[in-house]
Amino acid sequence: MKLLVILTTLLSSHAAFAAPAFTGQDYSGVYDCTGNDSHEGLYKGTVTMALERKQSTGNYGAYQFKLEVPGFGTYLGQAAAEGDKVAMHFALTDPKTRDYGTGIATMKKDKNGRWGFHKYYYEPEFKGGNYGTEDCVLRK
Repeated sequence: MKLLVILTTLLSSHAAFAAPAFTGQDYSGVYDCTGNDSHEGLYKGTVTMALERKQSTGNYGAYQFKLEVPGFGTYLGQAAAEGDKVAMHFALTDPKTRDYGTGIATMKKDKNGRWGFHKYYYEPEFKGGNYGTEDCVLRK
């Protein structure tokens, strides 16, 4: 009987807990972007972010992330937000280019009340190492 009590106590201590509901800002949507890449120069693109509500909790948001750049291709990835800070990982769908990286963005509303972000990104292997910035605004 004593063993049963000990086992029950141990097993119940590992039971799953209910995470708090997502209370953060939802940044989902399509954003029009202009960027400046240290190797490629100026470019335009479109970012789509979609909240993964089941993976988001409290002030933390999880997102599917897609960047489309005409002439370069589609970059798929994910983003994780805490408040107005968003980390983004992305990779060109053609892995031979080694065109992938990580970015950090700050979200804020513009004078028209639309969400936007400024992002700095780093790509460790693209053309020997690369970085750049993007400024994006949510479409109406």
